[in-house]
Amino acid sequence: MNRNGGLLNKGVYAASILMLLLMVGVASFADEKKDTEKKRKKQAKVLEMKDKALADLARSKPETAAEIKNAPGYAVFDNAGIHLLLLATSRGNGVVISNNGGPPFFMKMKTIGAGPGLGVKDYRVIFVFKSAAALQKFKDGGWDSTAEADAAAKTKSSGGAASATGSSVGDTRIYTITKKGIALQATLGGTKFSKDNDLN
Repeated sequence: MNRNGGLLNKGVYAASILMLLLMVGVASFADEKKDTEKKRKKQAKVLEMKDKALADLARSKPETAAEIKNAPGYAVFDNAGIHLLLLATSRGNGVVISNNGGPPFFMKMKTIGAGPGLGVKDYRVIFVFKSAAALQKFKDGGWDSTAEADAAAKTKSSGGAASATGSSVGDTRIYTITKKGIALQATLGGTKFSKDNDLN
């Protein structure tokens, strides 16, 4: 009788442990699924931003559509920042696309610089790489952000969309475009581009 009771208790204990492990496994799976879904939503948001930025650039400078299509690759970033007194800080998300295939490569950007003024900066930057080496260097975070590009946006009432200016640094062509109705100066000096480990 005692022996049977002991076996029964051991069976209940084993079943309880098994149930606990199963519950932990289900919870971990649910958390992983939730994280994956969150990651996909963020990726989709960046890719949607990329498509809109390219469409805005093509409306402002139609010739850029062919330039981007024929390039080894390109990158698009959406940057928002605050310029307060003598310190300007900004950060943004972006993606590098290789026209030779391969998955999107998600990156982030961060700028810390100094300068007079008070205002909010909100703009998009498009890099067109003229060589595969320039594309790879950028992905590796080796791009030297020494160029500055100015962009002025026409207001909606004046019948214009975002305007763009372009500049070249080595094998990279840079376009800076603003959101509609916003005029600003985009400063790329002091900007660090790095891989976004959360989205890749």
